[in-house]
Amino acid sequence: MRNVAQASTGTAEVTSNMAGVARASEETGAAANQVLGAASELSRQSERLSAEVSRFLTTVRAA
Repeated sequence: MRNVAQASTGTAEVTSNMAGVARASEETGAAANQVLGAASELSRQSERLSAEVSRFLTTVRAA
């Protein structure tokens, strides 16, 4: 009986650990999506800034 109880306890611990890993994985995925969104926005802003600098330099050269 003792071995059965130990096996049951071990199984419960493994199940709990797997649930924790699943939660951590979901949180990591959500964080990765946030980073991707921020990187995409930064890329868009960089493109706009580059265009603005280019227009500014064109204006300065023409003056």
